[in-house]
Amino acid sequence: MKRILSIVITAILAGAFAFTGLAPASASPRTGALDITKECSQYAGQTGGFCTITESNLKMIQPGSRVIYADAAGATGLDTDIVLATGPGNSAFGHVVLDFATGTGTVTFNGGTGQFRHFHASAAVSYTGDADHPYDWGWEGTYSFSPDD
Repeated sequence: MKRILSIVITAILAGAFAFTGLAPASASPRTGALDITKECSQYAGQTGGFCTITESNLKMIQPGSRVIYADAAGATGLDTDIVLATGPGNSAFGHVVLDFATGTGTVTFNGGTGQFRHFHASAAVSYTGDADHPYDWGWEGTYSFSPDD
């Protein structure tokens, strides 16, 4: 009787572990650190202007992706919606606020199209340029993908 009980318990546990392993990855949100560098020599503060991603710790945001600004910059800063365009059908929708005097600000993303449908991010924006890279800016923060929007 003990042997049969042992086999039944083992079978139940094996089934439970197998079922857990089959749960879709999208059932729980993916989260992590966001670390991006963008180069803005092409951005002149005009509506529709863009910066180009040069480095990213997320595979889905490749160098060459563009950050496109919906509104023109003001005299002292930037407060506008943005689109992070990574390729056909894949764009994240966000907003940036930047103070030109301090070279700091925030950027947030909430959703998008394609692979960014459930994308959320929040990051500090800072000027990271130097003599060799005078147009560089960085985003450091966190991201998540949540299918429960």
